[in-house]
Order: sequence, then C-alpha cells, then structure tokens
Amino acid sequence: MTIVPMMQTSCSELRAVFSTISADSCPHRYNFHLHTVCSDGRLAPEQLIQQAIARGLTGLAITDHHSVKGYRAAQQWLEQWRQQHPDQSTPTLWSGVEISADLGGGEVHILGYGFDPNHRALLPYLLGYTSIDEDYPAAQVIWAIHQAGGLAVLAHPARYRRSPTEVVAIAADLGIDGVETYYCYNNPKVWQPSPEPAREIGALAQAHDLLETCGTDTHGGDIFQRL
Repeated sequence: MTIVPMMQTSCSELRAVFSTISADSCPHRYNFHLHTVCSDGRLAPEQLIQQAIARGLTGLAITDHHSVKGYRAAQQWLEQWRQQHPDQSTPTLWSGVEISADLGGGEVHILGYGFDPNHRALLPYLLGYTSIDEDYPAAQVIWAIHQAGGLAVLAHPARYRRSPTEVVAIAADLGIDGVETYYCYNNPKVWQPSPEPAREIGALAQAHDLLETCGTDTHGGDIFQRL
C-alpha cells in the first residue's frame, strides 16, 4: 500500500477504514495512537515509521500532543523511502494529533485524524501546549478538527473521572465522530485491548452511531507497546 498525500485523503476513506476496525486490528495492521519525541514519546518520527514498515502495518497515525511535527517528519521520511524502494509496499500515514479539552467540566483527550495541518482553525492546537482559553472546550476542538477536514475521536473513554457512558454521551452530543474502542488500560508485555472496556465502549459506539478506532498509545520505543 502506498502513502496517500494528506490533502487527497478524504474523510470518507478514513471512515471506511475505521468501519473495519476490530479487536484484532491493532497493533499488527492498524495503529491510530502513537507518540514521538515531538511530544512525550521516546521514538524519533523516523524510527517510528521505520518500525511501521518493518512490521508490515497497513495504516497508522502519529498523534503527538498538540503537535504535527512528528507527522510531518515521518511523512517526509516515508516519501523519500518510497522513492528509493518503489517496489516495496508501505503503510498509509494519516495526519493525527491529540488535543486536551474540557468536556462537561473535566479534561479529556480528543484525537484528530485526516485533517489539513495547515488549516487556520487548528493553529491554536498545534503550539505544543494545551490552550485553556476559548479554545479549550471540547465543542470548539471538535469544530476545529471538522473545519480542517478531519475526524474527531474520543481517546481512551474509560480513563476519565466520568463513566464511559456519561463521557461518550456528552461527546456524541457535541458531534464527535468516533471513540477509541480498542485500547489497553494496563501495560502487558504483549499488547492487547482490555476486554471489558472494549465491550462497553463498543456497545456505546453502536448506541450513538460512532466510528471505532484502536491504538497502542505508544510512548516508549516499541510501536507494539504502550510504554
């Protein structure tokens, strides 16, 4: 599979991918939650994309906190690698970011995918830190991602003070596109989605007609692990 330039990757294409996600999708086929040294991860963007190629991923997104520097660096490296290896398959790399936001009086993390990183609506969220003024409410974050042509997904819904039932319902009312259903809430040596939260959040996604995603939330040196 070849890399798709960000401006040519429509929401409909990304929606189609998300519609196929299951408990078996991550980490060996897709990974939509990854961090690099451009936020709080340990991998350089180039190291991360090299691992993705070596392990045969189909698609991924780098979701650094309030930054697309890692995505840009990985995209540039990947394009050069493809020119040098025209006969080898490579994963699709989508733009991504993780943004902190206020949702019903508590902080949550919202993942953005497939957006134009140059869009002015997203600029307040790509400065490397959390914006706590008028840009902080989740409704505004979701609006900005949509304005930039992307999809907004609620990260790890079972990690907040509110129950997943409450937080997903509020996010759905605000126009969120999806939830991170398949997520590991501990740190086993062999990464796998936590079964009970996945069942609960999957049911909530169906009830609110939301897309479902998956990701390791890698912060360490292995894209198949969280830490």
